[in-house]
Amino acid sequence: MRRFFAKYKLFGLVLAGLSMVILYLFYNALQPKKTLPVYQPADFNPELVDSTLTHVKKYHTIADFSLINQNGEIVTQEDYEGKIYVADFFFTTCPTICPIMTKNMADIQEKILEDDEVLLLSHSVTPVIDSVPQLKKYALEKGVRDAKWNLVTGDKKQIYELARKSYLAVKSDGDGGPYDMIHTENFILVDKERRIRGTYDGTNSEEIQELLADLEILKASYRE
Repeated sequence: MRRFFAKYKLFGLVLAGLSMVILYLFYNALQPKKTLPVYQPADFNPELVDSTLTHVKKYHTIADFSLINQNGEIVTQEDYEGKIYVADFFFTTCPTICPIMTKNMADIQEKILEDDEVLLLSHSVTPVIDSVPQLKKYALEKGVRDAKWNLVTGDKKQIYELARKSYLAVKSDGDGGPYDMIHTENFILVDKERRIRGTYDGTNSEEIQELLADLEILKASYRE
């Protein structure tokens, strides 16, 4: 009897291992693939959405734009064509949430340095104060890599309309003063078709990890 078991021991181990592999493959095949939703204005807190868009349930995309980055270069939607990107709204003199947001965006930058598919875009909500030299100083202080991350300033009305009507990222469209936008901590994940695929608390490290995981899911969706 011992000889019989010894003879077939290796065969049994191989068979058991093969069975485990087959079960694992079947299990994975039966699991639904995770996909990211395409967010519309109707999906957001109405406080973050311009009143003209709160009813919109499909076809929402980021509008065309033309702004100026930390190097004095014009940046438009064409610079982000065919790219996934993460956007936010900040200002260089912000003493509260912006330093945390900028640090977390810098951490994301390090993760995507060698990734040609992904870029970053930060809009100043105080463009009068955040001139090109001010943005450049801030960029150098925070370790911004020009090839991956644009800090942009420009026409205030355009920036505020982008925030309210495109990115759905702020709680007020302002009353005309230099500090009138009540911006949020939101990071917005935008796909290659300029659609919103996720929003995350840019001050929360756990949500930053969620953003990075969702970024991989979104990238994978373009390879399928």
